[in-house]
Amino acid sequence: MTISLFSGQGSQYEGMGRDIAEAMPELLSVYETGSDILGTDLKKICFKAPLDELSRTINSQPAIMATSIVCLKAAQSKGFVFDGVAGHSLGEYAAMYASGMITLEDAFRLIKARAAAMEEATASAKGAMAAIMKIAPEEVERVCGEAENYVTAVNYNSPVQTVIAGTPEGIAEVSDIFAEMKARVIPLNVAGAFHSQLMQPAADKFYETAKTISFKAPEVKYYSNLTGGELTDFSDMASMLAKHIVSPVRFTSELTAMQEAGADRFVEFGPGRTLTGLVKKTLKDVTAVNVENLETLEGVLS
Repeated sequence: MTISLFSGQGSQYEGMGRDIAEAMPELLSVYETGSDILGTDLKKICFKAPLDELSRTINSQPAIMATSIVCLKAAQSKGFVFDGVAGHSLGEYAAMYASGMITLEDAFRLIKARAAAMEEATASAKGAMAAIMKIAPEEVERVCGEAENYVTAVNYNSPVQTVIAGTPEGIAEVSDIFAEMKARVIPLNVAGAFHSQLMQPAADKFYETAKTISFKAPEVKYYSNLTGGELTDFSDMASMLAKHIVSPVRFTSELTAMQEAGADRFVEFGPGRTLTGLVKKTLKDVTAVNVENLETLEGVLS
């Protein structure tokens, strides 16, 4: 059983997806569709924007999604097929498109609204994030729960990597404690406290767009960050996606659920190979590869 995975925010880099798109000009239509809906030159952002501009939430989210979709389409044009999908945070939007749940146009409409709402929320409420390594998620939860300032576990990435988010004061408070516990603390270069309650204004604003979108039942298995397992109820996706903005990403649980369902091959589409690494750290006896350029595309098809 093969699962397609889709990259999350932070995986962006200058020129991502360019060699695949230029080698397969028919894929440039993805950027054209995105540009029409975003009102900006998406291809230019992906191929030529400096990293500081590319890394702005309002640019990185649609750019990463477009790159992921282009990489998937390139593989599909060579005969790649899959049985299920999952994405990490914003990667869920590429996953929804890949599963047949939403059209390409609606994928860009959703990600435009999400990115704009989240960027606005980060400007009005200061937040920070950090990755906590070499310590169990339960210990991360305990320390955050005892903190005086707001901080919470938001990304359950692997058995030994949990990302926390909160106020800068909260992050600083628990970072000192984790350091004393011999955990490795890596501050993340992000604009806000994503997937925490500090993003509630973004969730509320995003919902107004999400409720105008038509969602279909997916054509393959769809795994959810929110539930940590296969999603089977698609009756109110707008509410679920809004809640997703302020809820933890339960990626470790998703991976376990996929393997228990028979998944033994994972292919990550989009910039970087972060999810490929998380699969290898979490699961045994599976294959995990990524597709982000022509070289890796040939590797997954060989």
